[in-house]
Amino acid sequence: MPYMHQYDYIFAIAILFAALDAFNIGANDVANSFATSVSSRSLTLRQACLAAAVMEFLGAVLVGAKVAGTIKNGIISLSAFQSNAGVEMLGFTCALVASATWLMIATRNSWPVSTTYSIVSALAGVGVAIQGKDAVQWGWNGSKGIAAIFAGFIIAPGISAGFAAVVYLITKYAVLERKNSIRAGMMIAPVYFFTVAAVLTMSIIYKGAPSLKLDKLSQTTIALAIVLTGLVVAILSILFWLPYVHAKVVKKDYTIRWYHFFYGPLLWKRPAPTESLEHAHQHVPDYRVLGRDNEKKGFEEGTHPSTLPIDGQQRQEEGSPNRAKNLEIEGDLESQSSPTRPHKPVPLEEVEVDPKTQIEGLWLLPRNLWVILRYKIPKILLHGSSVLFLQVLTACTNSFAHGSNDVANAVGPFAAVYYVWSHGEVTPKDTPTPTWILAFGGAMIVIGLATYGYNIMAVLGNKLTMHSPSRGFSMEFGAAITVLLASQYGIPVSTTMCITGATMGVGLLSSGFKGVNWRSLGWIFLGWVLTVPVAGVAAGCLMGIILNAPHF
Repeated sequence: MPYMHQYDYIFAIAILFAALDAFNIGANDVANSFATSVSSRSLTLRQACLAAAVMEFLGAVLVGAKVAGTIKNGIISLSAFQSNAGVEMLGFTCALVASATWLMIATRNSWPVSTTYSIVSALAGVGVAIQGKDAVQWGWNGSKGIAAIFAGFIIAPGISAGFAAVVYLITKYAVLERKNSIRAGMMIAPVYFFTVAAVLTMSIIYKGAPSLKLDKLSQTTIALAIVLTGLVVAILSILFWLPYVHAKVVKKDYTIRWYHFFYGPLLWKRPAPTESLEHAHQHVPDYRVLGRDNEKKGFEEGTHPSTLPIDGQQRQEEGSPNRAKNLEIEGDLESQSSPTRPHKPVPLEEVEVDPKTQIEGLWLLPRNLWVILRYKIPKILLHGSSVLFLQVLTACTNSFAHGSNDVANAVGPFAAVYYVWSHGEVTPKDTPTPTWILAFGGAMIVIGLATYGYNIMAVLGNKLTMHSPSRGFSMEFGAAITVLLASQYGIPVSTTMCITGATMGVGLLSSGFKGVNWRSLGWIFLGWVLTVPVAGVAAGCLMGIILNAPHF
């Protein structure tokens, strides 16, 4: 079919704003998936960008939704375009312009908003401009209508806050508050690995890989796959993870390296180091939120409140008991009081750094790629705390599911524009999304996260409530459970709203009413509410003005 070159300018505008839309999805939507990992110091921003780049791109290209889902989401019918290919191109381009512009404004003002709601609202506005209010499904409409969208403002954060609070309570009283928190943590770790692996497997089956049609398998096959996956991961954690953590944490073997992980059970017989433990704490990751960044000039004993983890919680010395109560940061599995543990943190500039492990210049350079593969990735995977590892695993799996399911929806309107422009006809009901468009969207998402994602990470991080690895894991896992259950029962939720609700729930439970920044939460909620009318009205007005503009 011939190309519609008379509409090349519409196609060019669609490319630009599709790129901007995907950029803002990375800076806004993907950033909230890794906000808790970065804020709790489980990952650095560079490590989060690397993990997101791999998972989002692989999810989008390998098992991404091959159908432009946004086109057939129940908000607007293709029949509204009355078989006019040019009007269809214009309609989807106007939706992209309005959605991308609103997301840019929201991201600039640090408002975590739902990128899916933004494009859906923009399409609804286009539908009103073409056929009036009857072109839009205003009711529930199988959880895809406008009423369902507004209901999600309350449903998503409420449910995720409850799940995250339950996960945090289990972690706190089963591990952190126990007399011997390390022993308790190591005993319960395989259970955590089994549960997280099972839930994340369900997430991939039901939400993250629509093109593989795994959810069409028999219920028996699905149940066996979920249970067996969890069991395999739990057994592997017993064989390899527990010996590694025992050697690193209990024996305080600061000479152990990442490749020792593969020694497995042989590590149980590995002798503890005989050297003095005076400087062993330099090899233990520092997850403190309070005071850590102010130590570059040194530390004088008695002039700074101690923030060492004691008996499972991070407390301050005498002088500010109320503040310590509100901002206590619980220790994780590798934190426990010990007479041999130094009580004086070493200034950061005194910690020795191996130049072989540092990235210099552009990360794509061959030397830097080798450093990432040789040192950075093993460091991410083999941190001492199992809670930390599970937190990163949850964030990566959620990112993979986001890339495979939601990226296609984000580039769906552009896929429709490209189909019309290249085929010269209106799109059929199920429009295949070319792989290069999925790759293009995935690349722009990664760029958005790497260059501007810190803006949203800061809001959903320690500006909203204090984070730690165990708190961050509870938030991410609670949000993952909510998204999974909601997708099964047709409850309209947004990943952004789920992680925000989970953060609020854990913050309330751990630090009380004053432990949550309600002003920031109010601005976030305002961004949610404004998304639907602003994106919808902007797209509708733009479409209406262009369709009815006077011409010669």
